[in-house]
Amino acid sequence: MNSSISGLDIVLVHHPVVNATGEIIGSAVTNLDIHDIARAGRTYGVDNYYIVTPYEDQQMLVTEILDHWITGHGASRNPARKEALELVQLADSLDTVIKLITKKRNQVPQLIGTSAKVQEKTLSYSDVRAKINEKEAILLIFGTAHGLAPQVMEMTNYCLPPVGANTGYNHLSVRSAVSIILDRLLSA
Repeated sequence: MNSSISGLDIVLVHHPVVNATGEIIGSAVTNLDIHDIARAGRTYGVDNYYIVTPYEDQQMLVTEILDHWITGHGASRNPARKEALELVQLADSLDTVIKLITKKRNQVPQLIGTSAKVQEKTLSYSDVRAKINEKEAILLIFGTAHGLAPQVMEMTNYCLPPVGANTGYNHLSVRSAVSIILDRLLSA
């Protein structure tokens, strides 16, 4: 049961991302990211929440967690959690996600990146909100570790401005950033 009101898709990329020194790595999937981002997505009417990891052990972990909460014992114990986790789809690459969305929407989605750093092709939250309201196919891309790899950022059409205040500290968890960004884009 998907009650999407936005037509917006989101993706959490675990590979390729960068570490603190800028090396391209793959990061581990966390249980908290699966649950909390799905709950935020369901709350704000996101269509699908994709998790990208090419690693079989990480894919198995995601599958086990989803099975427990969607069809297993967790489904009857917590129907609200089941409803949120039904948004989650697992993919081995960002290219796979783009193909799935293109097929679903009959158009290639605009790729909107996120970063804790200001990017060159930044588009304001109000401009992205207008694209969502016009029902454009949009994939909002979030990264793990220390952010999306340069090759992912190069794929994007635009990037959102960083979340945060002018404190000089900008190390939000991706769960927090997703929630803030969804609120900025999808609140009435």
